[in-house]
Amino acid sequence: MSQQEQESNTLCPIMFAGTGSDVGKSIITSAFCRIFLQDGYHPAPFKAQNMALNSYATPEGLEIGRAQAVQAEAAGVSCHTDMNPLLLKPTTDKICQVVLNGRPVGNQHAYEYFRVEGREELRKEVNEAFDRLEKRYNPIVMEGAGSISEINLRAVDLVNMPMAIHAKANVILVADIDRGGVFASVYGSVMLLTEEEKKYLKGILINKFRGDIRLFESGIKTIEELCGIPVIGVVPYYKDIYIEEEDSVMLQTKNLQATYGKVNVVVVLLRHLSNFTDFNVLERDPRVHLYYTNNTDEIEKADIVLIPGSKSTLSDLYELRRNGVAQSIAKAHKNGATIVGICGGFQIMGQEVCDPNHVESNLDRLPGLGLLPVTTQMEGEKVTRQVRFSFLGSETVCEGYEIHMGATVPVGGAKDSPLNKLDDGRDDGYFLNDKCFGTYIHGILDNEVVIDYLLAPYADKLSDTPFDFNAFKEEQYNKLADHVRKYVDMDLVYKIMGESAQ
Repeated sequence: MSQQEQESNTLCPIMFAGTGSDVGKSIITSAFCRIFLQDGYHPAPFKAQNMALNSYATPEGLEIGRAQAVQAEAAGVSCHTDMNPLLLKPTTDKICQVVLNGRPVGNQHAYEYFRVEGREELRKEVNEAFDRLEKRYNPIVMEGAGSISEINLRAVDLVNMPMAIHAKANVILVADIDRGGVFASVYGSVMLLTEEEKKYLKGILINKFRGDIRLFESGIKTIEELCGIPVIGVVPYYKDIYIEEEDSVMLQTKNLQATYGKVNVVVVLLRHLSNFTDFNVLERDPRVHLYYTNNTDEIEKADIVLIPGSKSTLSDLYELRRNGVAQSIAKAHKNGATIVGICGGFQIMGQEVCDPNHVESNLDRLPGLGLLPVTTQMEGEKVTRQVRFSFLGSETVCEGYEIHMGATVPVGGAKDSPLNKLDDGRDDGYFLNDKCFGTYIHGILDNEVVIDYLLAPYADKLSDTPFDFNAFKEEQYNKLADHVRKYVDMDLVYKIMGESAQ
């Protein structure tokens, strides 16, 4: 579709809101981003407020939720903070770091954050982000958060119906039939909306269906009669499509024991683990068996131990020492396993982590694992940037991104031994030997030269060919779009989006 055709076929924004959390809004949003791209449009995702530890650095070096970065990738565009202007990163069960337009603006207690006072300032910020985005893309594919009908939070809601009203978006209510109670959740969600909000609700999508869809035909009719809103589709549950997940809630299900015939890679399951998508390439690599665990026996059996990023490095380091995992990592290293730390994991591998200004915790200092001769001091300024770099002097240009607080340098008397040379001349990480190194760069394992180096000591176990992750992701986005398109009435969707909301 040409630019002129796009302008004459401008679509109203569409929002996928939910009957609750984890109903599949993020995945459905990704699917429609790819569908609109396939159909010749220039779409972009938008979520006013996201709560997640899994974040990503934009090309401008700013921070957004990883889910919106994935959706942007599905839409075929570069990610931008306007796609997720407000990001909440939990530091405890009740306190979050608030990231506004890509920059941290402080920590807030949940009670303080959800107060009415000062809310309009944040509302203005997210509305303006949407307005800027809408001028550049067509259509905007919006995602809600949690339930569409959290009536106790209606006055302070920034992301669901108030955002839809500002955007004049057509809202599709997504319900998860797999968890049961779909009739009550859909009907209750609709009935709890105000009359003004109901004007924007244009369709219902039933997600994660298992079994013969023909058996639910009467259910579709019942929902439409009860709610007076059409069901645009019933999307079956799938098992053979792999899209990055928004959070780490399912990582424990990947806690599988070591296996024979492959390189066994364990990711240490930290309590505040962040950016677990660093390991997606390895997880899909046919040469590798990757699993997440904090079981000491399983760690000691691994060929490679990866210590991931953490939102609370000192807290997780303290826990590793308390539960015996620190000793298991040291034992695995002594027995010949490769140990690699990324971001917070790199900090943990050093001699010490210091926090004299209490940036992250009330602890002034904790001894690290002692695997690398480096020391880390936490600092208030957060580093967020995309980077290009050379890995161990390789001529191959690698890519990744940094999101961290703190600076790591060699301890007194230790030689400089950087792992990476960034294209701006800076050094990154520390290389002790081919089985012990650390880096601040997220996404380092997305680069083939790094994967090959990591797996080289285990050549006797390798038989499969290297894995092309970028081609794999493109295939998955297309498979997801085809899957959703097959079970959704796209003619009805386009009809809805061709009409103005209300």
